[in-house]
Amino acid sequence: MTQAFDIVVVGAGMVGAALATGLGQEGFRVAVVDRAAAPAYEPSSAPDIRVSALSVGSERYLRSLNAWQSIQSMRATPYQRLAVWDDTQHPLTNLIPGRMARVEFDASALSTSHLGHIVENSVTQQALWQTADSEANVTIIAGHGVSRLEQSEQHATLTLDDGRELEAKLVIGADGANSRIRDLAGIGVNRDQYGQQAMVVSIRYQGPVEDITWQGFQPSGPRAFLPLHSAGAKYPGESWGSLVWYDAPEQLARLKSLEPSELMAEIQSAFPNELPPLTHIDSVASFPIARQHAKHYVSGRVVLAGDSAHTINPLAGQGVNLGFQDAQCLQSILREAWRAGDDLASPSRLAQYERMRRPANRRMMLTMDLFYYLFSNRVPPAHLIRNLGLGAARALPFARNQVARYAMGIDTELPAVLRELTTRLPGFNRL
Repeated sequence: MTQAFDIVVVGAGMVGAALATGLGQEGFRVAVVDRAAAPAYEPSSAPDIRVSALSVGSERYLRSLNAWQSIQSMRATPYQRLAVWDDTQHPLTNLIPGRMARVEFDASALSTSHLGHIVENSVTQQALWQTADSEANVTIIAGHGVSRLEQSEQHATLTLDDGRELEAKLVIGADGANSRIRDLAGIGVNRDQYGQQAMVVSIRYQGPVEDITWQGFQPSGPRAFLPLHSAGAKYPGESWGSLVWYDAPEQLARLKSLEPSELMAEIQSAFPNELPPLTHIDSVASFPIARQHAKHYVSGRVVLAGDSAHTINPLAGQGVNLGFQDAQCLQSILREAWRAGDDLASPSRLAQYERMRRPANRRMMLTMDLFYYLFSNRVPPAHLIRNLGLGAARALPFARNQVARYAMGIDTELPAVLRELTTRLPGFNRL
């Protein structure tokens, strides 16, 4: 028996679940398919090791989906400040005062109450599953994957691993960087693997919940701190946090092999002095990092969103925010297509989505690469340039704040000068 829907979303991660919710609220009959079940949440448990820095723009979108209240009822930590500095020791360091090598963004200077929230991925995902499940137009099919995709002029048909068939006018691939739907649709990718990997560490520290997230850059890569919630009455005076350490794979393998007390001592020694005293390491994981961009976002009745379409260097935590921007854009275009009586897979409508999202995603990819290569090396000229750049950012607060408002999703447009600059960066049109 074949079940018919307007749209099938494959992948119920944060972006896929958001799209299914939003499209269901628009009145579309939506099925969302995922191999996994909804993530569990236990208020007394340690935080999920996977966390994201959700921007103000993403918060606004999640509010529109009625998911933000559920997120806040679980766990979400606002931050008011964001700091970036060069932590590399080099003879040229003496040429520039230390304060010039640090830039701090403050919510008050941007006329907003906060810059964003640090939220566990499982918390965001569960809230979105709840909102999707509450929509009468949304059918969640959990615990199953897609084994086959067929397309015709009228519809697309998905065959699940249990033999069921789903028919839809449009299939949205939101099933991550290793997207099965992207492969079945015959869409290739351009991929660049970075030399570093990222190690994520869930920790407790002594002190109140911090209101700042920061990154200190070393030649081997940044070392970052993201504040989480209070550790509660069980651990008085302590708070949870998440650390990210970028380095060569062999260095991270060595660190992961250490006993918790030894790793804690290494972290306390290697991280900037701003790191509060650690009291406990709960969990550790590492993963390779890569920049990946689908050669096309659209193939017939298949369209990609989120990590299925693009992955970027995670050093600024913009991946999921870009995915939510994809979701909002695609949802808006499909709404207009439906109101106009157009086919949901209309080539002109889906081409409009790609025209809007591909350049924006490329700009963010190249901006992150620029940061990555400028800061992750020991070359003296680059060391001087990055310190001068940070000094210029301190001296030009208006321009700095314009960029920050865009990055945090407070403003929707990148300042014109920077938009023009990024399109002129080498490799822009190859991504």
